[in-house]
Amino acid sequence: MQTASCPKRFAKTNKLHAGVDEAGRGPLAGPVVAAAVILPRRCGFLDDLNDSKALTEARRVELAVEIRKRALVAVGIAEPEEIDRLNILHATMAAMSRAVLSLPCVVERCYVDGNRTPRLPCPTTALVGGDSYDPAIMAASIIAKTVRDAIMIRAGRRYPGYAFARNKGYGAPAHQHGLRTLGPTPIHRYSFAPVRQALEGAHRDLFEPVAE
Repeated sequence: MQTASCPKRFAKTNKLHAGVDEAGRGPLAGPVVAAAVILPRRCGFLDDLNDSKALTEARRVELAVEIRKRALVAVGIAEPEEIDRLNILHATMAAMSRAVLSLPCVVERCYVDGNRTPRLPCPTTALVGGDSYDPAIMAASIIAKTVRDAIMIRAGRRYPGYAFARNKGYGAPAHQHGLRTLGPTPIHRYSFAPVRQALEGAHRDLFEPVAE
């Protein structure tokens, strides 16, 4: 639950402005994950921030640890069932709202990567390409990406045969092969055309998840 007060080191941080970004709008499987980040007034890792897609996996993980140590961070998730029910755009907006509302203090303004903003109780500004120049959005993109990657790596152990640890649910050849031969899993997005097509031709009774 949000409160009006924040740690002193954030009290003058851009008037408690949060950067918001998501990871996982395009994959065929797994959730969409959004993150909201309020950076402290001074932080030594600012020069190292970048769009998560421009960083190596190892560097993303390192920066995510630093961000969590020094910034205010919250995550919101929309699961595949919600994506199928609402569509990916509305599910993404829902995940972003959850992230912002999970921050421990009342946000005065949000800067959201992209050209749309979720409904929030504070002013919001959409910044197209914001993950390439706004530090708080860059930090949010790193958090969202690393959280989602970890989810998909765990999914790869539970559902072998789709190479989720490598492709993170995107439609890579190994993933497409798994869809054709094994059929969709419970974490697939059934409203996405390649998954629907695989379901029509799959032998779902042959699918058995592997316990972690």
